[in-house]
Amino acid sequence: MQNKYAIIQAASESLRAKIQGRQPITGIVLGSGLGKLADEIKNSVTVAYRDLPGFPVSTAIGHKGNFIVGELGGQCVIAMQGRIHYYEGYGMNEVVLPIRVMILLGIRQLIVSNAAGGTNPDFSVGDLMIIRDHINLLPNPLIGPNMEQFGPRFPDMTRPYDTALIRLAKEAAAQEGIALQEGVYVACSGPSYETQAEYRYFRTIGADAVGMSTTPEVIVARHAGLPVFGLSVITDVAHATEDEDYVTDGEAIVKAADAAASKMTTLIKRMLKKL
Repeated sequence: MQNKYAIIQAASESLRAKIQGRQPITGIVLGSGLGKLADEIKNSVTVAYRDLPGFPVSTAIGHKGNFIVGELGGQCVIAMQGRIHYYEGYGMNEVVLPIRVMILLGIRQLIVSNAAGGTNPDFSVGDLMIIRDHINLLPNPLIGPNMEQFGPRFPDMTRPYDTALIRLAKEAAAQEGIALQEGVYVACSGPSYETQAEYRYFRTIGADAVGMSTTPEVIVARHAGLPVFGLSVITDVAHATEDEDYVTDGEAIVKAADAAASKMTTLIKRMLKKL
């Protein structure tokens, strides 16, 4: 356990030195195809994951693998331009390492985003869905000796997504004329996309969207007491699989996320101005 904390601490200290005295207030995780928000960050410093000691490297499509630190929405933020996934072969401690590094840097809240498949039949490609709850089907990142430096052995997960931040997002969306869905996100391991039966199963157990990330990050953030806001971009929909010629295509998913990235960027910038 001590060795794990030492790895986190070393990466955090290295990152702190590279960002030249900046103090980020909000951490932002940018999912597949959603890295464009990083282009809006002003007076920024870019630090590649590969340049930090003990840090995993993002290999997924649409994930550049950088921290971007600078000004967005009137405050200093740190954005992950790409995340680490369990399906890449990394252990859970590596998947959540970036979140714990940002926690040691002193962030006060975390915003997570992802590209997700819509299991709710009312959803369309390009919709933005506020994550109001989740179902975690990935290994829990808190398994093993508890890291007391971050939080308690048994953290509460009654409301993993902060209700005040959700209200703020709705207000910001109304002001910007952005339509929002709300729902439950389910995380599974991937990297294969879902079968039709799996889509039906996820819908049956209460999920509105499905993806391969996010929940481990949220769990460790809540373990440390951080408020979290989550947003999914719906990049494909379960009912489309009923077409016998339909094929789920990773490149198409990234393109769909890219098309919706401007809406997400506008929403998050408006939220940050009010935090």
